[in-house]
Amino acid sequence: QVQLVESGGGLVQPGESLRLSCAASGRIFSINAMGWYRQAPGKQRDLVALISSGGSTNYADSVKGRFTISRDNAKNTVYLQMNSLKPEDTAVYYCYADYYGMDYWGKGTLVTVSS
Repeated sequence: QVQLVESGGGLVQPGESLRLSCAASGRIFSINAMGWYRQAPGKQRDLVALISSGGSTNYADSVKGRFTISRDNAKNTVYLQMNSLKPEDTAVYYCYADYYGMDYWGKGTLVTVSS
């Protein structure tokens, strides 16, 4: 079992930055891909960014150049640095982990971008 706990959400103004963190706990040997998805009100959950255990990354087109995903394998933690935030980035952000082919999700953290 893998438990994922997100932190770092909040209310910011357009153009500002936020950093999300997600720590995995449990009886973990090594985690494959980790990443972030988001779900805006009334919309489906969409991929934001993924990072493999080796550091390869994949981003949604809408966040390329503004968001950066990173991970600390020793701490089983993944980060999402979000810069130049826009109102359309407002959503609940969910941490994701692929552990031996099983999908695990955090409970989500709300990011609100509003003036």
